[in-house]
Amino acid sequence: MSQNPTDHRRREEGRPDPEELLKRYGLRDSDIEDSSLDEVGEGPSRTDRHPHRRGRLRIYLASVAGSGKTYAMLNEGHRREGRGADVVIGYVETHGRPQTEAQIGDLEVIPRKKITYRGVTLEEMDTEAILARHSNVALVDELAHTNVPGSKHVKRYQDVEELLDAGINVVTTLNIQHLESLNDLVASITGVRVRETLPDRILDQADEVELVDISPAALRQRMRHGNIYPLERIEAALGNFFREGNLTALRELALRRTAEKTETQLQQYMTRHGISQLWPASERVLVGFDHRPHTRQVLRDAWRLAHGLHADLFAISIEPEGYLKFMSRLIGLFRYGQDAPRQREIAQHRLEEHIVLAEDLGAEVIRVRSSDIARTLVEVARERQITQIVLGQPARSAWEEILRGSIINRLLRMDPEVDIHLVPRAREREAE
Repeated sequence: MSQNPTDHRRREEGRPDPEELLKRYGLRDSDIEDSSLDEVGEGPSRTDRHPHRRGRLRIYLASVAGSGKTYAMLNEGHRREGRGADVVIGYVETHGRPQTEAQIGDLEVIPRKKITYRGVTLEEMDTEAILARHSNVALVDELAHTNVPGSKHVKRYQDVEELLDAGINVVTTLNIQHLESLNDLVASITGVRVRETLPDRILDQADEVELVDISPAALRQRMRHGNIYPLERIEAALGNFFREGNLTALRELALRRTAEKTETQLQQYMTRHGISQLWPASERVLVGFDHRPHTRQVLRDAWRLAHGLHADLFAISIEPEGYLKFMSRLIGLFRYGQDAPRQREIAQHRLEEHIVLAEDLGAEVIRVRSSDIARTLVEVARERQITQIVLGQPARSAWEEILRGSIINRLLRMDPEVDIHLVPRAREREAE
């Protein structure tokens, strides 16, 4: 049962809307962009006023080619130029798509550098020319690109880092399958091993990440209309990499990665500004478990709650220390006598089984030791931005509550700013 449904509804109604919070504290991409444009607008250049300030990196992230990343990047270039920023195109790859080529418009394009390799002349981004031009903003397509041998850097993201170090803001594009950590997973999903990758730290350290999202059905329709690949490649693409199942899986990866980035930025902001209150942009469920047989029911109830809320599930096991451990051993001796050691072995084995069950239910398992279980629950709830705590109904007798204290009562007195759910236990007596 849930703690006081009326209070729950009142708190639910009183929670600030996440969009309102982002707007209030200037966390929206548009707010950040506008503030950065104050520094790169008309008048002295940003670099003149702040010669040692690193440029800002904005990444348009998508699930797959053809989602509209390059178009969005160019569109932003026009918006920034219209507000007074000095914008150049460092490198753009239109793949012959008429709509994308038209979007270049009157933006200044830095000519590409020609490099001859094994008798073939190829074109790459001219990083030195962009540095010499030193605009406020450079648009650089295909961040994970591998440069031609003989280039200054092996990878384009290294060129971009040099531009950022020089104080130039960079707007770039990236597909989710190019992240190094996802290389094996993408290969198992699509059957295609992506050769061009970049370290995850590049995405993690980006100042802004904006998802360019498109449904698999809409993307396949764009493919059929010839807006992504030439006509002779369409059917092969639709039957291989661009199968609906592949696109759905890649889309989920992009959505999750963007959500993780947003959550990290919000937590960093809260830490930087000393904000300790919960900002529950999404639901998160924490379930406490131990060795008791009733735990299996508690874990399943917590999973059902998390599943219904589309929430992340965390399962915590707290091993008693100090006084709590001493009292637990003492009570075990009174209850079981010489059989107490064997009962502890049974309890430990059952605890390990419950850990396996929690993992099978998709929970992130947390194991800690503490002499204050209630306080540890509150601390973990705050660290992990928990909105719901699920616990089993205590199985202690009245005299045990006197000796060891009531975890539930202490938890309520601490006002953990979360909803607390208690799962009733079966009537038959359980082994401690």
